[in-house]
Amino acid sequence: MGHSARRLKACGLVLAAWVLPATASDPHTWSEVTLPAAQQLDLRSAEGHAYRIYLSVPAAPPPPGGYPVFYVLDGNAAFPVAAFLARISAGRRDVTGHPPALVVGIGYPGATDFDVPARRRDYTPGGSQPGPDAGRATQFLDFIEHTVKPLVAARHPVDGQRQALFGHSFGGLFVLNALFTRPAAFSTYIASSPSIWWDGQRVLQGLPALQAQGDAPRPRVHISVGALEDDPPKGNYPPEMRALLDSRKMIPPARELAARLGALPGWRERVAYHELAGEDHGPVWLPAMSRGMQFFLDTPRAPLPP
Repeated sequence: MGHSARRLKACGLVLAAWVLPATASDPHTWSEVTLPAAQQLDLRSAEGHAYRIYLSVPAAPPPPGGYPVFYVLDGNAAFPVAAFLARISAGRRDVTGHPPALVVGIGYPGATDFDVPARRRDYTPGGSQPGPDAGRATQFLDFIEHTVKPLVAARHPVDGQRQALFGHSFGGLFVLNALFTRPAAFSTYIASSPSIWWDGQRVLQGLPALQAQGDAPRPRVHISVGALEDDPPKGNYPPEMRALLDSRKMIPPARELAARLGALPGWRERVAYHELAGEDHGPVWLPAMSRGMQFFLDTPRAPLPP
C-alpha cells in the first residue's frame, strides 16, 4: 500500500470515529433526560385538537383537603420549571408552611417549546377576529374544566378550593379572559405579561361582569410585567415591526387593570401587581411564575362550611 493510500485510510478511520454512533460499551453513551416525579399523557379535545398533559406529583402525602393544583399553560416549556418550584417548596414546607402541590402542564405534542399557531387558537378570546386559527378560548377553557380537571381529580385527591392557573403573554390573556368569564373556575389567576392589546383590548369587556358578581367568592389575582417590555426593541427589526411592537404596549394596560381590580369592593387585598425590574417580555415568565406560585401557596385554605 502506497503512502497516499495509507493516509487516505487513516483519514477514513478518523472520520469514522466521529460519525459512528457510540456503542453499548461506550461509557459516555447519552440518554434522554427524565423529569423527576413526572408523567405525561396525549389526548384530544372534543373538537379534535391534540394536547399533551404533564403531571407532577409530590412525594409528600396530600393535605387533609387534598392537594392544591397549579395549572400552567405552554406546558412544554413551563411545566418543568413549575414542577421544580413546587418540589422545592414542598421540600421546605416545614419552614414555608406551603402544602405540597400537584402541577399540571397543558401543552402540545411535539418538540417545540411554544406551539405558536395552537396557542394563538386556544388562548385568544372570540371577537372580531373569528376563524379556526384564533378566538377559541371558550372551547379551550371547556376542555380544561370538563376534561383535564376531572382527569387529574380521578387520579389524585385534589383541593377544589385551591387551584391556580398560570399563563404568559397570550397565555396571560387567556388567564384574564377566564377570570372575567368564569371567576369560580380557579381560586388564583396568575397573568404574566398578558396581551391585553389583543383585538382592541376586547378582553376588558368582561370586567363589568366581574364587578357585578355581588357576594360571590372572589378569587385572587396576580398580574406582572417586565419593566423593560415597552422599551424600544433590541435587535435588527425592520421599521414596520418596530411600529407594530410599539402599538402593543404591555405595562400601562396591565398596571391600569390591576388598579381597577384592586378598587373593586372586597378586592383590594386579593390583587397583586409587579413590574419586574430588568426583565423583557421573553424571559420574564420565569420570575413571574416563581412569584405567582408563592402568591398561590401563601394563601391559607378557607375553612369548609359547617
